[in-house]
Amino acid sequence: MLTSLSNTLLATALLLIVVSAIQPLARRLMLSSTVLLAGVGILLGGGATLLRNTTQTEALDDAARTLLDFPINADVFLYVFLPLLVFHGSLSIDVRRLARDWVTVLVMAVVAVLVTTAAVGFALAPIAGVSLTACLMLGAIVATTDPSAVVAIFREIGANGRLTRLVEGESLLNDAAAISIFTILLAQITSRHGAEPLTAAIGFLASFAGGIGVGFVFARLVVAAVPWLGGNRTAEVTLTLALPYIAYIVCHQFLHASGVVAAAVAGLTVSAMGPSTFRPQSWQFLQDVWDQLSFWASSMVFVLASMLVPKLLLGVTQWDAVLVGVVVLAAMAARAAVLFGILPVLEYTKLSQRVPSPVKATMLWGGLRGAITLALALSVTEHAGVPDRVQRFIAILATGYVLFTLLVNGTTLRFVVRWLKLDDLSASDKALRNQVVAIGLGEVRDKLRHTAGEFGFSAPATAHVLGGYERRMKEETAANTFDTAIGDRERVTLGLITFASQERSVLLEMFEDQVLSRRVMENLLWTAESMIDGARAEGRYGYIQAARRRLQPTLRFSFAQWLHRKFRIDTPLMHCMAERFETLLLTHLVSVAMSRFMRRRMEPVLGRRVTEVVGDIVARREDLLQDAMDVLRLQYPGYAEALEARMLRQIGLRMESEEYVSLRRESLIGEELHDELLRGLDTLRHQIARPLQFNIQSGIDRRIKEFEVFAGLQEALLHDLAMSVTTRFAVPGERLFRKSEAAGSVLLISRGVVSLKSGAGELLLSTGEFFGEAELLASQPRRAARATATSFCHLLELSAADFARLLHETPELKLRMERIAATRQPAEAPVAPKPVEAVSAKLLGAEAVAGTP
Repeated sequence: MLTSLSNTLLATALLLIVVSAIQPLARRLMLSSTVLLAGVGILLGGGATLLRNTTQTEALDDAARTLLDFPINADVFLYVFLPLLVFHGSLSIDVRRLARDWVTVLVMAVVAVLVTTAAVGFALAPIAGVSLTACLMLGAIVATTDPSAVVAIFREIGANGRLTRLVEGESLLNDAAAISIFTILLAQITSRHGAEPLTAAIGFLASFAGGIGVGFVFARLVVAAVPWLGGNRTAEVTLTLALPYIAYIVCHQFLHASGVVAAAVAGLTVSAMGPSTFRPQSWQFLQDVWDQLSFWASSMVFVLASMLVPKLLLGVTQWDAVLVGVVVLAAMAARAAVLFGILPVLEYTKLSQRVPSPVKATMLWGGLRGAITLALALSVTEHAGVPDRVQRFIAILATGYVLFTLLVNGTTLRFVVRWLKLDDLSASDKALRNQVVAIGLGEVRDKLRHTAGEFGFSAPATAHVLGGYERRMKEETAANTFDTAIGDRERVTLGLITFASQERSVLLEMFEDQVLSRRVMENLLWTAESMIDGARAEGRYGYIQAARRRLQPTLRFSFAQWLHRKFRIDTPLMHCMAERFETLLLTHLVSVAMSRFMRRRMEPVLGRRVTEVVGDIVARREDLLQDAMDVLRLQYPGYAEALEARMLRQIGLRMESEEYVSLRRESLIGEELHDELLRGLDTLRHQIARPLQFNIQSGIDRRIKEFEVFAGLQEALLHDLAMSVTTRFAVPGERLFRKSEAAGSVLLISRGVVSLKSGAGELLLSTGEFFGEAELLASQPRRAARATATSFCHLLELSAADFARLLHETPELKLRMERIAATRQPAEAPVAPKPVEAVSAKLLGAEAVAGTP
C-alpha cells in the first residue's frame, strides 16, 4: 500500500510539473492550455497502454502501470473536482453585471440543454441501434459545456467583456441542467422502465429549486459566520473551501436535488456579498487562493480525464466515426437554433438585451466540451446496471465528440474571435486611449525629470530619456481623436461611470479601514454598482435614477417603521435609523472626498466642460443628501455628533497606522515595535467599533413644544403627548394616504413639506403644521385625494385614540385646531411640480437639462 501510495504521489507531482511546463508552451504556440493538457493526457494514456502491451520495455512497466491504474474514477471527478470548479466559476463572476443578462444565461443554460438533448437523441435513435433513452442520455452528456478553455482564450486576447460573462454564466447552470437530465435518464435505463414526461419535468424543477435553496442558505450561513472569525484570512478561506462540498453533498446525497446548482448558487451568493463582508485585502487573498486551487483542479481534471480517452475508445469502428459526426452536426444545429432562433425572439419582446451576431457566432463555435462530459461517460461505463452495448455507445461517442470540440473548435476559436473583431476596443475606448496615454506620458515625464534632478543623473542621459517621452507624447497627441470621436453626451456618461467607479473604490478603502459597518457597506456598494450600470445603460437618466434610490428607505426600514407605528416595537427602527444615519453621512463624506479626484484626474482626461456638468449633477445629488441629513440632524443632534466623532477617530487611526508603516519601511522602527504599535491600534479600533446607542424618542419633547398649536399646554400634557406620538420619515414622492382611506391618525410635520391635493386644488403644509385632524373630528374618511411628501420629512404621528384623549383633556385645543385649519387656503392650480419630477429636476439642474451634454 505504501509503495502504491508513493507511486501515486510521485505520478501526481510529475503531472503537476507537466501542467506547469505547458503554460508557457501554450502561449508560444498560441493555443489554449486546456487543449494542450488534453493532448498530453491522451498521449500519456495511449503511451502507457502501448508500453504495458509491449515486451520490449519491461523497465517502464511500473511507470505505465501507475498511470493506467491511477486511483481515479467517475466519483472522484464528480465529488472531488466538480464542486470546487463550479464554486470557483460562480465566485469569479460579477453577479451584478451578469444580472442584466439573466434571461439570456437562463435560456442558454436550460433551454439550450433541453434542445441539444432532444436534437442529439432523436438524430441518433433511428441509426444508433440503442434505445431512444440511451440516445437522449448521450445528448444530455454532450450538452455540458466547459468554459475554461474558452474563457482563457477570451481573456488572453482581450475579447468583449460581455461575451466572457455570457459564456461563464451559461456554463454555471448548464452543467447543473445537463447533469439533472442525465440522472433522470440514467435512472430510467437502470430501472428498466420509463417515467412519465410530467413526472420527469417535475423532478427536474424540484431538483433545480432544491439546489437553489440549499446553496443560498448554506452560503448565507457562511457569510454570517465570517465576522466571528476576527479577520483571520486563513480561517475565512478554509470556511469557503468547506462550503461547496457541504452544499453539494448534502443536496445530492441526502436531499436528492441538484448538488451542482447548490454549489453554483453558493458561489454566486458569496460573490455578491463578499466585497461587503470580507475586508478588501481578505477578499483579494481569498480570490487568489481560489484561483490557484481552481488552476490545479482544472488542469489535473483535463490530464486525468484525457488519460482515459484511449481506454474509452477501445473497439472504435468506422460507423462510430459516422455517429460522432451525427452528434457534432445535431449539437451544433441545436445550439445555433437557440442562439439565432430563440434569442432574437427574447430581444424582440424586450425580455433580453440584444446579443450581437458576432457574439452569437462565437458562442456557437465556443461550445467546447471537456472533463465533465468525460466524467459522465466514465460513470456510465462503471455502472453495473447499464447494458454493455449502451456503455460502449456512450463511451465512444461522448469521447469522440469531446475530441472533436477540443481539437477543431478549441484550436480555431482564437482566430474566430479575431476574425469577428471581438477583441477590438470600443469606439469610445479607442478615442480615450490616445487621450489617456498622452496625459499619462506627460505626468511620467515630469516626475522623471524631478527624479533625475534629485538623484543627480547627467544632463545628456536625462535629455535622451525625456526626449523619448516627448516623441511619444507628440505621436499620441497627433493621433488623438477624443474631441471629435466622442460627443458631449457620451463624455458625460463616461464621466458619470468614472465618478461612480471611483466612489466604489473609496468605499472599499473606508471599509478596509473599518470606518463603516458591513451592512452599510453592502447597501452603499449595491447602489454604487447600480449607478455604474445605470449610467452605462441609460446615461445621465440611469445614473440619476440609481442615485435617487440610494436616498430611498429600504424595505427593511419601511417594515421597521410599520412595527414602530402599529405595535410600538422600536428596536428594529433604532437599528435602521442608525444605519440610515451612517449611510447618509458616509455618502456625504465620499462626495466631498471625490471633488479632488474630479479636479486632478477627470478634468485633464474628459475636459473642463464635461467635468463641470458631472460636478453639477453630483452637487445637486449632494443637495438632496443634505436635505435628508438635515431632517435627521434636527431631530437627533447628539447622535449625529457622536457618529461624526467616531468616524473622525477611525480616520485618525488609519492615518496613524499609515505613519507607523512608513516608519517601518524607512527602518526607523523595528519589526517588534511596529507590530506592538499596530496591536494597540487594533485594540482602539475594537473599542470604537462598538455600536452607538440610538434613542428613537430623543428630542421629541423639544420638537413638540415648537408646534404653535400646542403653545401654552401644561408640561405634563406635553410630556404625555411626546410619549404617545410615533416617528415617521418620508422621502420625496412618498404617498402618505389616499382619499376615502380610513382616518386613523393625525400627522404633525416636524420637518419638511407635505402636499394635500383635492378637488379644490393643492395645499402645501410645512414645518410646524399638521393635517388629518379634520376627518377625525368629523369621524369621516380622508377628504384629500392624496397626501404626498414633497421633500424629506420627519413626521410625528398621533393615533386616533390618543388624539381623542388629548382633546378630552384640553377642550380648547380643538377650537385652536379648527381656527388654524380655517386659515388654510388651497391653490386652485398646483403651485409646485409633482414630487418625483421635482426631485428629477433638482438632480438634473436647469443648466444640465438645457445644455448640450
